[in-house]
Amino acid sequence: RGYVEKLRIYFQDKKINKYSQSFYNSVKNGPCPQCFFCGEILANNSMKPAHLQRHQSTKHSKSVGKTEEFYKRKLSEFKSRQNVMMKATSVSNKALEASYAVSLLVAKSKKPHSIVEELILPAAAAMAEIMMDKKAADTLKKIPLSNNTVSRRIDDMSVNIIQQVVKKIKKAGQFALQLDEMTDVSGDAQLLAFVRYKDVSDINEHILFCKKLPGKTTGEQMFQIIDIFFKEHDLQWKTCGHICTDGAAAMTGSVKGLFGHVKKVNPDIKWLHCIIHREALASKRMSPDLSNVMDDAVKVINFIQSRPLNHRLFETLCDESGTEHGQLLLHTDVRWLSRGKTLLRLYELRSEVSVFLTQHQHPLALVFEDAEWVGRLAYLADIFTKLNELNLSLQGKESHILKMYDKIKGFTKKLKLWENKCDDGDVSCFPLLDSHLATTDVARGPVVKLVQAHLSKLCMDFNQYFQDIEKKSEGLHWVRNPFIVSESCSKLPARLQEHLMDLSCDQGLKMTYDEKTLTEFWCDVEKEYPELGKHALIELLPFGSTYMCEVTFSALTHIKTKQRNRLDVENSLVAAVSTLSPELSKLMKDKQAQVSH
Repeated sequence: RGYVEKLRIYFQDKKINKYSQSFYNSVKNGPCPQCFFCGEILANNSMKPAHLQRHQSTKHSKSVGKTEEFYKRKLSEFKSRQNVMMKATSVSNKALEASYAVSLLVAKSKKPHSIVEELILPAAAAMAEIMMDKKAADTLKKIPLSNNTVSRRIDDMSVNIIQQVVKKIKKAGQFALQLDEMTDVSGDAQLLAFVRYKDVSDINEHILFCKKLPGKTTGEQMFQIIDIFFKEHDLQWKTCGHICTDGAAAMTGSVKGLFGHVKKVNPDIKWLHCIIHREALASKRMSPDLSNVMDDAVKVINFIQSRPLNHRLFETLCDESGTEHGQLLLHTDVRWLSRGKTLLRLYELRSEVSVFLTQHQHPLALVFEDAEWVGRLAYLADIFTKLNELNLSLQGKESHILKMYDKIKGFTKKLKLWENKCDDGDVSCFPLLDSHLATTDVARGPVVKLVQAHLSKLCMDFNQYFQDIEKKSEGLHWVRNPFIVSESCSKLPARLQEHLMDLSCDQGLKMTYDEKTLTEFWCDVEKEYPELGKHALIELLPFGSTYMCEVTFSALTHIKTKQRNRLDVENSLVAAVSTLSPELSKLMKDKQAQVSH
């Protein structure tokens, strides 16, 4: 009997209407037979023996009348071919996934894209061949990792990450922006933007874009770049509640500046001058007596550190003297760098510096023999160490604005305390100065008077630059701690005051308050008290500084170097600093998996 007839009898004996699992079929719309001679998938109604026989006699007439063993062998060969194809497809998909994974690592490391093809892949293949076998090495070489491929992968992942961020922003409803501008190694002006929004369980911060500014960096150009980005991603200006920038006129100008243009499309938006920038400005001015000491200190440090020979000789001198430190720290007048550490190191090595300058007949060698000058240096090291501690406390990711306000208010009060202590000649709050006055014959009165005058001026400058803090933080004590109900909540609507009373007695949320950050706590509160939680989160939403932009500019300088000065840095930067993972499965669906040849 023919093979098709045997199939018919088999189905009748088993009393089933479905195709046996031992035969190939497609199950998209029910079982469909597949010819193992040509691979053609037939319609479901072709399950009838007559239809199967017609296909065989029409297209494979030479196979008619063959033995059952012949058909079984052909079926086995067909399955083998299918397995090979499936295996090849699997290898291609894995190679594509590996290509994305390696490209992401390259972006995170801020290395040139060509490093994979030139170093990583050959190194991996060499290790695989030594540790395993040549077949494993050949498999690794199938991963597409050329320079252009890695660049495309990074571009794909960057676009996907920004799409995720935009989706989260739209879901959150309200967001805040942090903006800053810098010039890169090739002379291009880059506008960097970070966004802060409420996510599922916390307030998150993420890079939004890094765009090149053409021509002059005017407020109008900045606004146009941001506005185009908003329109491309369907973001609304009305949902942007706050913008934080530095104090540059192009940013803050009420008419031609960026803020003036934004005000035209969103009159309710609020602007905040970076708190860290203001802190640096407030601490910058000094009396001539102190600024001269600062200038002399910088000259001495640069004389030793900026000249390789002097640097080596001074290091040898320190080694021979058995000092803890072997070199000075260079001073750069940038607000993120610490004058406190620079001056402290100079004060600690003052004896060695004096000997070195004397040996080189430097005119500033004499100042280290002046006890009053050294006393002023000690005070500058003390006060700038304290200012540096304040600066560090204002830095960091996800530091909310109320915490920064509290730090500034606390430091201002300490300035007043130190000033009052000077009335009694007490400088114990400044350990280096106090020790110097106790161990030398320098007149205490003039030095203490100079310190008190500087502290008074410093306090006035802080009050001037931060005169808005008291007003902005007034009435927000309930946000800091809702379990201590005070008059600060009296300005809230009656309905929210009722919710606050309920919250203040909720012991479950009290435990959450003790265990989580303030922003995480209010995200939890929003689930039970939506109106109250939303109101508190709006107060915590603004950026307090441009810290994230400044840190990211450091990453930009690592990515865009002199050797890569023509690089369009945006996608590489987004992938490098992003805290979100790209959706690789989604990206891979849109790609045709191919191995490298």
